Amino acid sequence: MIVTILAVLFLVFVLIKYLADIDKILKKIGGDGNSYLAKLRLGLRAIETETAALTPNVVKLNETLINTAEGLKAVDDGLVTGIEKALAQEKYN
Repeated sequence: MIVTILAVLFLVFVLIKYLADIDKILKKIGGDGNSYLAKLRLGLRAIETETAALTPNVVKLNETLINTAEGLKAVDDGLVTGIEKALAQEKYN
């Protein structure tokens, strides 16, 4: 019976030790303001703040590029028509 009590006490001691080690690791990862998780959160927040101005400018840029693409398509169509007419005129000469 004494051996069983000692074994149970040893088991409880080992469990407490491992739980304390796990708690220490979890606090290091995300438990306080100096943790890796807190630093990561601050970094991601800084990136979000710095890149917030990109969204409206990218929308404007996309609209401008769409208009430019339409203009280039018109130029391409004009060049194709001009080449076709030049080739047709060359056949008659």
